[in-house]
Amino acid sequence: MKNTIMDRIVSLQSENDFSGTVLVKERENALIDRSFGYANRAEAINNQSGTRYGIASGCKLFTAIAICKLVEEKKLSFDSKLKDCLDVKFPHFDDNVTVHHLLTHTSGVPDYFDEEVMDDFEELWIKTPMYHIRTLKDFLPLFQNEPMKNPPGESFSYNNSGYILLGLIVEQASGLPFTDYVEEHIFKKAGMVDSGYFSFDSLPERTAWGYIDHSDGTWKTNMYSLPAKGGSDGGAYVTVTDMALLWESLMNHQILSKEMTDRLLTAHVQVKEGSYYGYGIWINKKDETVTKYHVMGYDPGVSFHSAYYPDDSRIVVVCSNKSSGAYKIMAAIEDEWTKVTNH
Repeated sequence: MKNTIMDRIVSLQSENDFSGTVLVKERENALIDRSFGYANRAEAINNQSGTRYGIASGCKLFTAIAICKLVEEKKLSFDSKLKDCLDVKFPHFDDNVTVHHLLTHTSGVPDYFDEEVMDDFEELWIKTPMYHIRTLKDFLPLFQNEPMKNPPGESFSYNNSGYILLGLIVEQASGLPFTDYVEEHIFKKAGMVDSGYFSFDSLPERTAWGYIDHSDGTWKTNMYSLPAKGGSDGGAYVTVTDMALLWESLMNHQILSKEMTDRLLTAHVQVKEGSYYGYGIWINKKDETVTKYHVMGYDPGVSFHSAYYPDDSRIVVVCSNKSSGAYKIMAAIEDEWTKVTNH
């Protein structure tokens, strides 16, 4: 099976010019650990297992874990109201928005990147230069004074602003900058020594640039396409090995208690048939049985998919420093598994 999966990955890579790293783990064993393309095209530096990749919204899970840790410490609750958690004025927000609503994308608060209105993430930085966005408070002017999209609890609507608010709640409840809190209380605890929230203008060694390819064959980096520093809605950097450690630490209750881990992994809201959302995590079910926990992220120059399969404790991490490619690799791996299972 290992060889057939590898053959599919190599075939897809040649078809789509996939750039990134693929890790497939089965318990302690790495079945596949393969890298393609360049972390730095200008210098022809290859991607490798130790390359740090941006994972965009894939790190909403880290934000949800941070909130769960603070709930464990009785510093807030899932029923806490936003208005009671933050010393910030939101003139048009519903007073009944809770932490639970924010975690499950059911808050109804306005999203600073509304995919129903905007096609291109780069449109955001025309009026607000991306190099000014370095802290969570820097995002507030983008949505703070906007009207609610719908009443809290009414429906699921993927929402980046909600996770910015959760990050601000982490800061106020813990007294630490959000990124410091996650690095200290989650990354360190999981042994994720190479991961972090890095600024574009001071990236550490072995960090992949994100690349945006144009139809005429030219390209550019994503340096002017994203906030200067990521935060609670996206923008952390991880290695594939570190991401696997996160899954293992979470599932072995090394980061949160079993009770709190179960709460995080509960299918709190149904998104569509077979697809649910927990706290910062997507959940697939078949006949009421969970088949997959997964996270994903897309930004200009970033595509990321990672999953944990509870049936056999398999872990897949696909990091790419291009705007697309990770999903096809992930789907191919799952397809090969299905063939073997149904054989």
